Amino acid sequence: MDNTNTQPFITHVGLGYWGKNILRNLYELNLLHTACDTDQSILSEMMEQFPGVKCVASPEDVLSDPDIKAMTIATPAVTHYELARKALVSGKDVFVEKPLALNVKEGEELIGIAKDTGRILMVGHILQYHPAVIKLKELISSGELGKIHYVYSNRLSIGKLRTEENILWSFAPHDISVILMLLGEEPVKVSAGGGAMRNL
Repeated sequence: MDNTNTQPFITHVGLGYWGKNILRNLYELNLLHTACDTDQSILSEMMEQFPGVKCVASPEDVLSDPDIKAMTIATPAVTHYELARKALVSGKDVFVEKPLALNVKEGEELIGIAKDTGRILMVGHILQYHPAVIKLKELISSGELGKIHYVYSNRLSIGKLRTEENILWSFAPHDISVILMLLGEEPVKVSAGGGAMRNL
């Protein structure tokens, strides 16, 4: 995203648990133009914490704004595809929290729209930028660890219980993106199993 203009130019959509972190960072970088969430009480709170930031209850209010060059999205996973699609079609660069979409067809469609419109589409695989992961990639690439035959990841906490998405969508994208980045290869076969262990 080109920030040659010193004026804020990003809209952030979704002010829940993780979205507030993105909002804060954009504000501190002087990139935040507008904050968006359907919860009016959250918007009121954000207006007090981040003076000068425009607050709206619907992404539709900013999609046609030519001053907004990009949109960051941290909403429930089921909404990612539609919000990202509308932003890309509106000519905006997009950063969307993982997962990009809830099925391959929609994900590929978003990638195609980004290519066709010349827009940036980035997914928030934050662990790829962790210093430990970067160092591990260096060790693997240099050959210092030898040939990697096996990679194992383990999640010791399931975090916040969600009903709109399962653990596969919440945590597995982090592990999978890191493994693909570390090895620089695509799998030839994938299998998975799961079950509803707890549903409140």
